[in-house]
Amino acid sequence: MLYFSRLKIGLVVAICMAGLFFALPNVLGCDLAARLPSWWQPVNLGLDLQGGSHLLIEVGVREVTREQLTNLTESVRDALRQAGIRQQNLTTAAEGITVTIPDPAQREAARELLRDLDRSVRIERQGEDTFRLSHTEQTLREWQDAAVTQSIEIVRRRVDESGTREASVLRQGADRLIVELPGVNDPDRIKRLIGRTARLSLHLVDERVGAEAIVARQPPPPGTHLLPSADTREGIVPVRKKVEVSGDDLVDAQPSFQNGQPVVNFRFNPLGGRKFGKITQENVGKRLAIVLDGKVISAPVIREPILGGSGIISGHFTTQEAQDLALLLRAGALPAPLTYLEERTVGPGLGADSIRAGAIACLVGFGLVVVCVGIAYGLFGLFADLALLVNLGVLMGLLSAIGATLTLPGIAGIVLTLGMAVDANVLIYERMREEHRLGRPILNALEAGFGRAFGTILDSNLTTLFAAVLLFLFGSGPIRGFAVTLGLGILTSMFTAIMVTRLLIVVWVRRKRPQVFPV
Repeated sequence: MLYFSRLKIGLVVAICMAGLFFALPNVLGCDLAARLPSWWQPVNLGLDLQGGSHLLIEVGVREVTREQLTNLTESVRDALRQAGIRQQNLTTAAEGITVTIPDPAQREAARELLRDLDRSVRIERQGEDTFRLSHTEQTLREWQDAAVTQSIEIVRRRVDESGTREASVLRQGADRLIVELPGVNDPDRIKRLIGRTARLSLHLVDERVGAEAIVARQPPPPGTHLLPSADTREGIVPVRKKVEVSGDDLVDAQPSFQNGQPVVNFRFNPLGGRKFGKITQENVGKRLAIVLDGKVISAPVIREPILGGSGIISGHFTTQEAQDLALLLRAGALPAPLTYLEERTVGPGLGADSIRAGAIACLVGFGLVVVCVGIAYGLFGLFADLALLVNLGVLMGLLSAIGATLTLPGIAGIVLTLGMAVDANVLIYERMREEHRLGRPILNALEAGFGRAFGTILDSNLTTLFAAVLLFLFGSGPIRGFAVTLGLGILTSMFTAIMVTRLLIVVWVRRKRPQVFPV
């Protein structure tokens, strides 16, 4: 057990040097660390250490249900029209859709048509001539769950593209999100980016509705609705409800300039490009409305077919607005609107106080452990203290290398790790003393101390490691931060206690050839 090959010595030294190398940026100044490459950066600080914003957001899942019912209503209207079935009183309510078929001879054909339209829809008769269509509870739950999951991914992409590092987006309950933004100096801009739905769609303008009808506030024809325009000179634009091309087919959006004005260039995928080419080819001379979040950004006249699958959005943007709009379109549209329920801001001063308190706790804990172990075990206690220092450096290097975020509970995990790190050394040294009292020679006692204590060390650390894994899997936020530092600290403490301490003892034994038991 006391024999170390050159390969093993080189491997232990290399691991220690690599850990200290990756930990080095943590002791450099912020200005110098900012100029380092992305793979060699200090550990990221969480919201409670560097300040920032904490947002509690509610996803409007009811809007998802309302939108699905609206789409179903349009599908029912188009299907009945194409089949030549006359209908009346097609209305949408919160619980479903009702439609009246006045002709008795067409009712059974209408029922079969509606059943084939969407198999997940329940169809019920209300009286002799009215059908009621509604979705099952399971379908509604699946839609709502998918909306929340999609919202998490889109919010995360938007925050990441805004340049915010190590933002945390977590789900809370059935329809709420928690967003933590460490180091954010302009939370209002981030809130605007997160909360904007950014749903892009292209619709044909209904030329049947004239300006006189709009001014007179006459109701639009079925299948058409009136949307506000970003151009104050136009005011209201009559737009067909049918979506010709959806923003779901968008693959890229970049800010640019056209005639000295900020614009946004967009590009569709092949399917969206074919839809875009077809609609522009079949409607030359008509107006195509670009609608974003229920507002007409622009409604240009189609001069010629656009077959390249790309276009330009212009709307009197500022440069920042064009950049933000391109970011939102790239990140994707939110499936439902978001409502801010709570906002908390942690100032950088409070974060600095937390860092200072955590550093003091680490230093005090480290100092007490060093003194106690040094007094109890003499020279070997100094070896354990040196291994403990290496353990702290390797742990910080590992946290920096994997890009972990250090929070206040994470600092607590490090302090706990420092206290637990010498447990293995205590077990080994006490076993050495016991073997020496039984009459074994010095070298045999040293070797037996490492060999016979290994099983106990492994068992005790594995149980704690399992607890850290469970905390990480089932916890969230600060609990997971504590679990990460605790779990990694257990691994590094086992390495330094068993390998580094043993290496130091082997080198000392080879050089000193001790005749007196040192522990």
